[in-house]
Amino acid sequence: MLRIISLLNQKNHYLEKFYSLNENEILNFSAGNFDQLEDFYQTREKILEMVKYLDQELDKAQNLVTNQVTTEQRRELREALAVKDEYVSRILSQDLEILACIESAKSNIIRELQDLRKTKRAVSGYKSNLKNHQLDEEA
Repeated sequence: MLRIISLLNQKNHYLEKFYSLNENEILNFSAGNFDQLEDFYQTREKILEMVKYLDQELDKAQNLVTNQVTTEQRRELREALAVKDEYVSRILSQDLEILACIESAKSNIIRELQDLRKTKRAVSGYKSNLKNHQLDEEA
């Protein structure tokens, strides 16, 4: 049972790292700074791989438990699970915030591209009129 409690605490440690990473990057995204986006996703993936490994170890350890669980161990388990649930809930909220920042930036880029396209059309139309005007003068 001690192994399970230890693994849960390790998992919570990595969830805390994940949460902190998100917090820092949300500040960057909110400021329109997406320069570290690739590093951010790679770091998240590494943390998630570690959490997945710990989950596998928890499954193995859970299958090996044969002895009685003491009141103290039960309390520690509940506490570790409550911490995990809290981090998972916060991380889900953060992910929604991150997606909103990315979606907003994407919308701005699309708007800028549409404006650029309109400007190009206007400029090419102006150039076309100039050429026609010059041809008329030459004729």
